[in-house]
Amino acid sequence: MPPAVAGLSGTCVAVPCRFGYPEELRPAAVHGLWYFGSPYPKNYPPVVARSRAGAVHESFTGRARLVGDPGVRDCSLLLGPLSPELAGKYYFRGDLGGYNQYSFSEHTTLEVLEEPVLEVPPELVAGEEVELRCRVPDNCPQLQPRVGWEGIEELPEASERELREDAAGAGTILALLRFRPRREDGGRRLGCRVAFANSTLAFEATVALDVQYEPRVLEVSGPGEAVEGTPVELGCEAEGRPPPLLSWFRGVAVLREEPVSTHLRLVLPRAEPDHAGTYSCVAENRHGRHNRSLQLHVAYAPRSPVLNGSLWVVAGDPVTVTCGAASHPAPIVTVTRGRRVVAAAVYEPQVTMTLAAAKPEDAGEYLCRAENQHGESSLPFNLTVEFPPILLPDSRCTPGGDGARCVCSASAIPEPAVTFDLPSRNVTVTEGHRDYTVTTPGQGTGGVVTVTGILTLQGTLDPRLAVLCSAHNPHGSVQQQLRFHHPAGLVWAKVGPVGAVVAFAIVIALVCYLSQSRRK
Repeated sequence: MPPAVAGLSGTCVAVPCRFGYPEELRPAAVHGLWYFGSPYPKNYPPVVARSRAGAVHESFTGRARLVGDPGVRDCSLLLGPLSPELAGKYYFRGDLGGYNQYSFSEHTTLEVLEEPVLEVPPELVAGEEVELRCRVPDNCPQLQPRVGWEGIEELPEASERELREDAAGAGTILALLRFRPRREDGGRRLGCRVAFANSTLAFEATVALDVQYEPRVLEVSGPGEAVEGTPVELGCEAEGRPPPLLSWFRGVAVLREEPVSTHLRLVLPRAEPDHAGTYSCVAENRHGRHNRSLQLHVAYAPRSPVLNGSLWVVAGDPVTVTCGAASHPAPIVTVTRGRRVVAAAVYEPQVTMTLAAAKPEDAGEYLCRAENQHGESSLPFNLTVEFPPILLPDSRCTPGGDGARCVCSASAIPEPAVTFDLPSRNVTVTEGHRDYTVTTPGQGTGGVVTVTGILTLQGTLDPRLAVLCSAHNPHGSVQQQLRFHHPAGLVWAKVGPVGAVVAFAIVIALVCYLSQSRRK
């Protein structure tokens, strides 16, 4: 007999059964009966059916027949109509007469079903082919089942086929349904329906499809731009089956994550410039990964400008000074000197001031200023132009008293050294000489240093005396002879206008005298 047999409630089950006994017994008659629940009479199990007249348990009256002929070793049993209380173990006992009675330990277990058995794979993944199985018992000779599928009309590429399985005499019809579920098929109900010809009996088993699928980020939300210091909130909405792990990334850094979620917020209490960048919401489950990104810009006032370039040059050299300031949006950057705009860049991060050849008058204070709608910042800077000495117009000799006072003034960067040369005396007068004094009033505009040397000449001056004013620094030297009035000129200055007239008259008289002498 089959170890197990199944039938739908209200139908029947035929249990095929064969038994044997030793040939030497040669019984005159062979009878048999079926017990329910136990093979041993001493346990008083309910009698299901007998091969000869006799009492049976009331549960089986009119519902069980021993249809086989024990005389030919056939113990087949027919049960029906089935109901849940008939489910259980059934044992056959053979009676060959006298003491030759034997209960077989082999048995069959009856399962009474209220609906067909619908087998669904543990996991349905969108896009991957799956197979649903519907198992229908086919053990009732009087009722032949007809199996069909319900709710498959909108399934693309669905295919059906039917098989029959027999296991030790127990028959099963196996209806197969193959298809590729889609994401939108989640929750769709499919059913396996069983009907019988010439019967009103009908059974159905249904299932709601639980379709697994890779996650998808439906939306990311948030401002494209925020002002520095204000709060920012970014939102992410996703779907997936099973619900995904949601994470917010900036670059490769994980800012926040939440397992088994479809919504995730990211809050920045105070937006800072370094918060600007690409933010990605990533949804991930065992079936895949998906992400969406948004770009966040942080608007802020220009930071303190930064200078690049040399601010200390030599006259004649080109000058390139770049001034830039970080901000968003890009600022207007200007370089001014006083009220004059020297260089400007509109909506650029930096501006470049260029001079083809630096001149001493280019030295001085400049101002770099950057501004946008969120504020401004500035940075003053000085440009220093080094140049060789230049002698100033006030360099000259002035008579006075019993001598003269000679001044030599020179301007330069760096500070010049001033000396006096007296070629007729073969003398060079420098700082430290008793007749030499030097003054340095300090730095002027652009760091220009003016040095004034004063030479005091005492006593009678030689008419041939020449005074040279010299100045030098690492970039060059300059020399100039100072104007100098001879002693005769000093006499005119002393006698005044009247004395000059008298002297002129003496000269005329002397000329006349000499002319007469020559005639004689």
